[in-house]
Amino acid sequence: MKSKLFVALVVLCISGFAFAQTEQEKMADDPMMKAWEAYMTPGDAHKTMAGMVGSWETVITNYMDPAQPAEEKGSSVFSMEMGGRYIIEKAEGNFMGMPFQGMGVHGYDNALKKYVSTWIDNMGTGIMTSTGSSTDGGKTINFSGMNVDPMSGKEQGHRSVMHMMSADQYHFEMYGPGMDGKEMKLFEITYNRKK
Repeated sequence: MKSKLFVALVVLCISGFAFAQTEQEKMADDPMMKAWEAYMTPGDAHKTMAGMVGSWETVITNYMDPAQPAEEKGSSVFSMEMGGRYIIEKAEGNFMGMPFQGMGVHGYDNALKKYVSTWIDNMGTGIMTSTGSSTDGGKTINFSGMNVDPMSGKEQGHRSVMHMMSADQYHFEMYGPGMDGKEMKLFEITYNRKK
């Protein structure tokens, strides 16, 4: 009796294993599953972004008054999250003489084939969103996006450029409408890796 029960269990296990293999093979050939796997798998763009992981000293130059640019210092820490899919930036320092804290989530969307970025800070209550592209493997990323103009309460466009100068230095520039409505450089940040 015990041997018959044992044989039945073995046959059941083998059948279950064969069924599971068949289901896995079907799933591997399913176009939707292939698309999701491609969408969720970090690639070269994510590996390049991972080069920013670490602690950085920052120098922020504010051009709100183009005749008298103001320079302030701060720091940023970048960490890679979600299995290498997103890089999180946490920044602090001073901006326009006030304490500043900010946080960004940056990534590369495999389906859109674009860099994606969000930013929040203590200088507002909205979320700035941007998408970007690169022609040099992620060394220079040109972003464009939307943010709210507090004066009008309406969304307005902005653009920015992130450029890898070396493994230990990055440069960021932000452009948006000036008081006359024409585009101007609002600020720039130089990131130097802490040693």
